Amino acid sequence: MSENVVIVGGVAAGMSAASQAKRRKPSLNVIALEKTEFVSYGSCGLPYYIMDIIKKHTDLIAVTKEKFKTERNIDVQTRIEAVSIDPKEGKIHAIDHNEKKDVVFPYDYLAITTGASSIKPAIPGIEHPGIFLLRTLDDGIAVKGYIKSFPVKRTAIIGAGYIGMEMAEVFKGLGFEVVVIEKMPNILGTMDEEITSVVEKTLESNGVRILKSTEVKSFDRKDSGMIKIETSNGGFDVDMVMFGTGVKPNSMIAKAAGALTGAHDAILVNEKMETNIPHVYSAGDCATAKHIVLKKDLYIPMGTTANKQGRIAGANIAGGDETFKGVAGTAVVKVFDLEVARTGLTEKEARDYGFNVVSSVITSRTRAHYYPGSKPITIKVVIDKKKGKLMGAQMVGGEGVAKRIDIVVAGLYEGMTVGELSRLDLSYAPQFAPVWDPLLVAANDALKKV
Repeated sequence: MSENVVIVGGVAAGMSAASQAKRRKPSLNVIALEKTEFVSYGSCGLPYYIMDIIKKHTDLIAVTKEKFKTERNIDVQTRIEAVSIDPKEGKIHAIDHNEKKDVVFPYDYLAITTGASSIKPAIPGIEHPGIFLLRTLDDGIAVKGYIKSFPVKRTAIIGAGYIGMEMAEVFKGLGFEVVVIEKMPNILGTMDEEITSVVEKTLESNGVRILKSTEVKSFDRKDSGMIKIETSNGGFDVDMVMFGTGVKPNSMIAKAAGALTGAHDAILVNEKMETNIPHVYSAGDCATAKHIVLKKDLYIPMGTTANKQGRIAGANIAGGDETFKGVAGTAVVKVFDLEVARTGLTEKEARDYGFNVVSSVITSRTRAHYYPGSKPITIKVVIDKKKGKLMGAQMVGGEGVAKRIDIVVAGLYEGMTVGELSRLDLSYAPQFAPVWDPLLVAANDALKKV
């Protein structure tokens, strides 16, 4: 008799787990439950769908539920919402929103890949039409539909994180006025001031108004459809509001079943993606991940991590013995003509965790000085003061940032010192870099401080 594998959650981690389990052990009966209509889509592309760079929402779907069934023999069931887990009986209790009835799914192995939800602050009036979150494909469809149906001219973005920065460019690209409201004293709070100051100047030069240290108090929708926003720095009217205030793990169903949680209440997993409950795995934006610099479990939800963790969970469900080494907290975002990235620890994070660190900040050019199209790039490298060990880096520039941050990522995984980084044989041609690559310049400058 074949074993039942149930996957709760059908986006990045879930469908990676389902595919890997079925590929490794075809005899498994793999069922994936997704509470929405869509599976296996790239939510990171939602801003560009709204901007109409991506014309159809279906273009964001990597594999349809029909293809999962016909080509991979995975039973994908959508609009099925898991509501509880019974580990003793090995059963999932769910609601079938198609048939409007309760259903039960027995399992021998379970993967909880329920993802995360946008944080929705308890602000009076937040339920008014024209106020949106952006997390799921349904969210993206709703936002794009609203823009087409309502004469939007003025927009507000609440939160100056990655989504807020991307949406500022999107809304300006659509011809809207944009104000970004951030309750903290700086934008991009996961980066240091030397980087964020460059981003802030670019936002302002592109006509984006920024209100820092500003808290939203309430929303009020007028008869005209406009939304009045009251803040700690006064009030103003807009046609549309987008929230980008972060996410929280969907760990409730796992906790109720007895799963342990860690940072930010995310489901605690080991390197094999196992929870503390036998035969129950977890992966993706609902789960913790080991930070390779800190050597501790953190909550850093990223699509890349979800796919990798899901793959490992699926492999181990099928009898494998694979491990997830961890994450470095790597991220990259495009803000108008800037590329902005980070990995490892920022200087502030390192000091907050008790490390004795020094940093180096340099500004160089992305190409040889004589080659056309060269653009500025600023790099900050953080190192352990005593050992010279690489702790992290941040970068902002007109091009080549993603390439260079990935070099630092590799260095962090290998435990490099800044001296070893400075001696890397990086690629060179005048179209791509100066003869001394900016990353090597930053490393050499940091060496002087060890």
